Amino acid sequence: MCGRYAASRRPEDLAGVFEVEKWEPEETLAPDWNVAPTKEVYAILERPVKDADDQRPVRQLRALKWGLVPSWAKSPEGGARMINARAETVHEKPSFRRPFVSRRCILPADGYYEWVTGSGERELEVEGKKKRPRKQPYFVTPADGSVFAMAGLYEFWRDRTLPDDHQQAWWVTCSVITTEAEKGPLGVAPADGPRSLSDIHPRMPLMLTPDRWDAWLDPSRTDLEELRTLLVPPPEGLMRAFAVTTAVSNVRNNGPELLEELAAPEEGTLF
Repeated sequence: MCGRYAASRRPEDLAGVFEVEKWEPEETLAPDWNVAPTKEVYAILERPVKDADDQRPVRQLRALKWGLVPSWAKSPEGGARMINARAETVHEKPSFRRPFVSRRCILPADGYYEWVTGSGERELEVEGKKKRPRKQPYFVTPADGSVFAMAGLYEFWRDRTLPDDHQQAWWVTCSVITTEAEKGPLGVAPADGPRSLSDIHPRMPLMLTPDRWDAWLDPSRTDLEELRTLLVPPPEGLMRAFAVTTAVSNVRNNGPELLEELAAPEEGTLF
């Protein structure tokens, strides 16, 4: 799954990397090293610009809310539960099928956080001692330092309780597509800890390599079977993972110090 990630890159830099044609300065977001569900996040998408004479799709950098609200939903309350869409079933689920066909996006990140339960805590559980498991967080990021481009979906939801000209009449929300975690060796593994992504968690965000960006964002591609070929995971060995402070487990904590690599897992959270 993907329940937390870091996104600290400037919009100007993202616009250059993804060849963005349009972004609005008023949608600029502050760097966020602890992105949690329901927060606003950057998304790269292609669609015509509203009220423009030329209705060709334009690549845009937009700020969307993380947690997809289906267009047919009666209220936005379930959005926080729809932060992830499984690659294996995204074409079947009522909430995701329509955006998968026509509203795909890329959610750029520095990388994502995932938690594992320390071996010491597992032993306590086996012994029957009641203690809340303390999990060690790891940060997973491209080994070459490039942008982590997560495959995503976006959707529009109309709040019928508000007039058309109200600023919040329309919600634009998104979801991260996840896939089975890689079982092969990490590109760069920690000295003491997991040797593969599947050692950390059975799921991971689906990363799109640059050669797939254009096809993924192209709204004219609507054939389900063709689109499903884009859900194939990237080659193994592109990622690195390292232990970070357990402070990231609290969503109120934020700052670049959350990405500082620990020499070893924190005491009491040994892998």
